[in-house]
Amino acid sequence: MVLAEIQEAQVDQPPEGAPQRPQAGVAEVEQVQRGPLADEAWHLLQVVPAQPNLRHPRQLGQGVRERVEAVVGQIQHGQFAALAQRLGLEGITLNIPGNSRLMPVERITGEDFWILSRILKKNPYINGLDVRYNLMSDVGAYYAARLLQKQHKLIYLNLMFNDIGPEGGELIAKALHKNTTLKYLRMTGNKIENKGGMFFAAMLQINSSLEKLDLGDCDLGMQSVIAFATVLTQNQTIKGINLNRPILYGEQEESTVHLGHMLKENHCLVALHVCKHNMKNCGIKQLCDALYLNRSLRYLDVSCNKITRDGMVCLADVLKSNTTLEVIDLSFNRIEDVGAKYLSETLASHNRSLKALSVVNNNIKGEGLVALSQSMKTNPILSNVYIWGNKFDEATCVAYSDLIQTGRLKPDNTDVEPFVVDGHVYLAEVSNGLKKHYYWRPTYGEACSQSSNAGSILVPVGPDL
Repeated sequence: MVLAEIQEAQVDQPPEGAPQRPQAGVAEVEQVQRGPLADEAWHLLQVVPAQPNLRHPRQLGQGVRERVEAVVGQIQHGQFAALAQRLGLEGITLNIPGNSRLMPVERITGEDFWILSRILKKNPYINGLDVRYNLMSDVGAYYAARLLQKQHKLIYLNLMFNDIGPEGGELIAKALHKNTTLKYLRMTGNKIENKGGMFFAAMLQINSSLEKLDLGDCDLGMQSVIAFATVLTQNQTIKGINLNRPILYGEQEESTVHLGHMLKENHCLVALHVCKHNMKNCGIKQLCDALYLNRSLRYLDVSCNKITRDGMVCLADVLKSNTTLEVIDLSFNRIEDVGAKYLSETLASHNRSLKALSVVNNNIKGEGLVALSQSMKTNPILSNVYIWGNKFDEATCVAYSDLIQTGRLKPDNTDVEPFVVDGHVYLAEVSNGLKKHYYWRPTYGEACSQSSNAGSILVPVGPDL
């Protein structure tokens, strides 16, 4: 019985050695997100509304109990199994965000996650769990680690921004030593620091199932970034890794030297995100030198760095021979007109593999932006261009207006939209981009729309984390 399982989880005591937390929390199961599931599955698995102000972590309130029972009960009675077989589905993702703006919720804590983990262990059709923006802390990380050891059907786990520290990161990383099912893990925003990063790097030497790992904004140090680069020279299963915003000191860009060496040796990595690495022209040159030999990387994200026009000389040159790169994110650098023209010349005459280019906020003026628009007329492959935040003149506005009106540049594939005032053409911003919903999800519409998250659509590496 489903109710018996929930009551058992409430009465049973946590095992000895579990981290303790004095503050009581709340367990609020907000919704079951269908993700790629068909609408029919979504309506079948819709859960009943929650009741607010559920206080004690060991006693789930009636509203939450009913909602968990509704979902788990349908699974156990075979309704989802029959539907999954008919629609070709493999499982569902349980979505429990702590930042819902549609309905006020109290965020779940580590003790609350313990109750949920006991229920998940017994229900193999729930193979994804998203608990972003809650208050799990290291206590919840302990139970998440136990769940990874006991639940052998979980393939997707999102723990972003849950106040997990180095100790919690260590527990999760060690649990993945023996886990053979989890493929996609997101730890974004949890301050596991250099210590926790080292444990995750060591885990990648052993784990052979994880395909996508996001450690952005985790306060990684130089030592752990170098460790990841070293481990990935041998790891042949990771397809996408995010190492955004480490805490690096010094100006020598030592991390890019090791990342460049990794790209020369690794032939499985598809997506590499190295935003906010304080990377300059020397660093991008290290990566470009490696890309002459690399034949697997399709998505390179070097946004929010200090790359200038000199770095574009190296990138434009490598794009003449590289035939695998499909998405490049140069947003929030400073390539200016000269850098944009270097790229435009290569895209117009040599490269026929790049599909998306973002040069948002790069101090590019009319001359460079018009050159990019001209390259699209001779390059039939380049489909997505993002230019907002630069310095538009009338020639720029007319050029991109013509591209959109002639159908060469589709409205969903750019972040600008033309409009006319008093006979003059202007460009307005549109909420499209490579990763608009990286930190948040919209409260209505598609959570992973193609126009707002083109990077993960053009280069898919599992579900959009």
